[in-house]
Amino acid sequence: MSTAKTEAKRVTTHTLQEMKAAGQRIAMLTAYDYSLARLVDSAGVDVILVGDSASNVMAGHETTLPITLDQMIYHASAVVRGCERALIVVDLPFGTYQGDTKRALASAIRIMKESGAHAVKLEGGREVIGSVERILTAGIPVMGHLGLTPQSIYKFGTYVVRAREQEEADRLREDASLLEQAGCFALVLEKIPAGLAGEVAGKLQIPIIGIGAGNKVDGQVLVLHDMLGINKEFNPRFLRRYADLHEVITGAVSHYVADVRSRDFPNEHEQY
Repeated sequence: MSTAKTEAKRVTTHTLQEMKAAGQRIAMLTAYDYSLARLVDSAGVDVILVGDSASNVMAGHETTLPITLDQMIYHASAVVRGCERALIVVDLPFGTYQGDTKRALASAIRIMKESGAHAVKLEGGREVIGSVERILTAGIPVMGHLGLTPQSIYKFGTYVVRAREQEEADRLREDASLLEQAGCFALVLEKIPAGLAGEVAGKLQIPIIGIGAGNKVDGQVLVLHDMLGINKEFNPRFLRRYADLHEVITGAVSHYVADVRSRDFPNEHEQY
């Protein structure tokens, strides 16, 4: 009998479309390094987002704006090496696609060639349609992002729920349709009313992934460090913590320090 390892079937943009058609929810998480990407991938997550949230959780910046294209490629390359199944999407960082379609294409090509990722994601609606269309001319899949768009935090001035008012809600509906028509394979809706998100998911043919957008969309995404309880300061209503690694890690390190200082580690069985 053969003992050859069975290859995991790679999730593709087509897979996500089939999942939406079948009513099967899509599970998406962020990852930024090889070790955690391996765990996330092996646990069955469909999409891994190498998010520009690395600026916050990996580098300690207040916003997502400081992270560079080179840094995103570094993180994405590590994630790609750790994954066998998940579709890997990489955020285009701030300043690499807004207002310059030629630069947008060049940025996306660098991510695809240098990291080996499968798609890129960018924030915005009608104002970035030109960049979306230009990137798609190279055959690079694009995921859109509407609602609360963290790269525009200084424009909004706050992280409150977006599209509560009729005018902004109408604009979001229109932008979602424009992104679908332009060729985006999926769309993230962040921190908007659940009813509006469900309406968009029902109207559009492409998968809609929510974060703080209710349960009527086609899938969900969370930041890995938030849902694992590594970060304790971030407590939005939409966040469910599935572990408390802050306590686990600090407890383990404190125990290690105590064992070293008491000369309990290493013991006779832990040396040569």
